[in-house]
Amino acid sequence: MNDVILNMPSVLRGFSAVVRRDILLAWKRPGDMLNPLFFFAMVSTLFPLAVGPTTEQLAFSGPGVVWVAALLASLLSLNSLFMSDFEDGSLDQLLLSPQPLPMLTLAKAVSHWLIAGLPLVLVSPLVAITFQMPARTIGVMMVTLSFGTMSLSLLGSIGAALTVGLNRGTALLSLLILPLAMPVLIFGARTVSMAAADDAVSAGVYFLAAYCMLMLTLAPFATAAALRISNE
Repeated sequence: MNDVILNMPSVLRGFSAVVRRDILLAWKRPGDMLNPLFFFAMVSTLFPLAVGPTTEQLAFSGPGVVWVAALLASLLSLNSLFMSDFEDGSLDQLLLSPQPLPMLTLAKAVSHWLIAGLPLVLVSPLVAITFQMPARTIGVMMVTLSFGTMSLSLLGSIGAALTVGLNRGTALLSLLILPLAMPVLIFGARTVSMAAADDAVSAGVYFLAAYCMLMLTLAPFATAAALRISNE
């Protein structure tokens, strides 16, 4: 522990280098960012056309639709979290790096959220307009989606590490992540619904924040262990 504290500047440089590298690679491959974003926008905006423009129906189904679309859009990009590193050999460099592997896996999860999760949060107000959500509800939805998408990126890093290099890893990854993501989906959609009904939302926001902090604490170590297991 003392060695980690003494080498903290070096650890932070390694963390920032991984985040910067992944963002630059995503910039060169815009499909990694745009595909989940288009999926989220299409699913969310097509649903009102299917159920009709009734205000009551939109207010009732809107939070659940937005959250399910965000969950599925996040799953689209999770399989590629470590796949490109596995294919070009840089995953071995991460495993052999003198930097703590949990910190490097945390950097991968943070970069995934910046590339795939944060755009969903920023686009969500435009989607909320199609469901005729008031301003307070939109604000609560953005807060809950921020915690929820970050939790999904951290959870997804564990599943992606376990399935890296496997055939049909996307289907297996979904089976691994969806049960653990159910509390995030339930509390996120319910909190937005309570905001639409002008009820108190602090309990749901606190739960999502606590869940995100729990994942932030445990997921990097679980991901590092999963990568070592997958590499054996």
